Amino acid sequence: MAKETTSGAGQLKELTSRGENYSQWYNDLVIKADLAENSAVRGCMVIKPYGYAIWEKIQRQLDDMFKATGHVNAYFPLFIPKSFFSKEASHVEGFAKECAVVTHYRLKNDPDGKGVIVDPEARLEEELIVRPTSETIIWNTYKGWIQSHRDLPILCNQWANVVRWEMRTRLFLRTAEFLWQEGHTAHATREEAIEETLKMLNVYALFVENYMAIPVVKGVKTPSERFAGALDTYCIETLMQDGKALQAGTSHFLGQNFARAFDVQFLDRDGRRDYVWSTSWGVSTRLMGALIMTHSDDNGLVLPPKLAPYQVVIVPIFRDDAGLAAINEKVEGIVNELKASGISVKYDNSDNKKPGWKFAEYELKGVPVRLAMGARDLENGTIEVARRDTLTKETVPSANIAAHVKNLLDDIQQNIYRKALDYRASYTVSVDTYDAFKQKIEEGGFILAHWDGTAETEARIKEETKATIRCIPLEGDATPGQCMVTGMPSKQRVIFARAY
Repeated sequence: MAKETTSGAGQLKELTSRGENYSQWYNDLVIKADLAENSAVRGCMVIKPYGYAIWEKIQRQLDDMFKATGHVNAYFPLFIPKSFFSKEASHVEGFAKECAVVTHYRLKNDPDGKGVIVDPEARLEEELIVRPTSETIIWNTYKGWIQSHRDLPILCNQWANVVRWEMRTRLFLRTAEFLWQEGHTAHATREEAIEETLKMLNVYALFVENYMAIPVVKGVKTPSERFAGALDTYCIETLMQDGKALQAGTSHFLGQNFARAFDVQFLDRDGRRDYVWSTSWGVSTRLMGALIMTHSDDNGLVLPPKLAPYQVVIVPIFRDDAGLAAINEKVEGIVNELKASGISVKYDNSDNKKPGWKFAEYELKGVPVRLAMGARDLENGTIEVARRDTLTKETVPSANIAAHVKNLLDDIQQNIYRKALDYRASYTVSVDTYDAFKQKIEEGGFILAHWDGTAETEARIKEETKATIRCIPLEGDATPGQCMVTGMPSKQRVIFARAY
């Protein structure tokens, strides 16, 4: 277990250190920072209020970005008729093993008095699939919405839950039920659909870098890694502190596959009938896992200020009620000043925990800035300021504290991004031989290597090293070369990594 530190986090709850057991550190942190917990339903999670507050910040910002690009929200059914899945062959093949199926619609009392049983007389005429993704139900719906080019484009997004029956689960990263958003758009031309696919990829990249403070690589998936039913899948890939990759978002060019499957045609400007072109794109609560694993340390969470439920916590240090009353009066003005500057703040003047305990708790929860005020600060007109990312403290004048904190929050946001970028740079290497690749993959990180473009070579590398092609980068060096495995021609280096 991690040793108690001078920061005080060890006084509250011990965390397994990252160096000792990274996986256990992650699990400990999710639970002890009150983000989520396992539920009574196998493979499902309860997202606790503090964790959900972070998700709400993610959701709110993304929703604003979607609407700024012309998208609107809608909602489609949780249940999808089984027959819909058989209409697009690759789609059903991709999801068949993960589907939860509803077969009955009623319970009844057990005649033997042992609780309730499924009523065998209440079997559905057609089984319903609990939504693993919504392409099929949405395109069946769009058939009634689209008649002419005047009905296009349709730019819909929905915030929803989905179910994919995972056997091995981990909180936020892989659960049987999770929260996400899924955009589903319809277009008159191939070019418009491709433009939309790339536009939303860039929205995701902008959000993850600017708000989550996580550097991303934008790329396109290989055919074997594409979304089931897509012609192309674009992605943003991130690198966690243990050297594993995590896919943070995907945007899919679906071509006319789903329009053909559900016979969604429109009359174009020249009076000819054609099938609609489509996209889908999504991010999920997996982003919470990325946020935790990119920035946090052995003392707890480190949250980017732009997504922290509250950016500042103020803790009074007092001996008696009179001392607390004097600090309360002073802090009221500070709180109002911070809020007026657009800074979210919590004043914790509860008397059931000592200041040291509070310091440890808010450090564990990753609050970006902690302010502390005692009798001496009150007398001197000062306040103690501690930043979570570096665990450093300073004493500054309490006058005009909002300007100081605002600059500090900006610096923390930039600092944790730089730290993550530097880490990725130090764990990104290029190799030219398969032997070098096998050695480097054990060290973790992104490996840039040439690949001959065949599914056979890709499968061999995955089987022998557990590494996958994360993406074919859209930016960077596109110099041709020779495949590290077969020596055959390669168009450019691709990114390999072991991944979540």
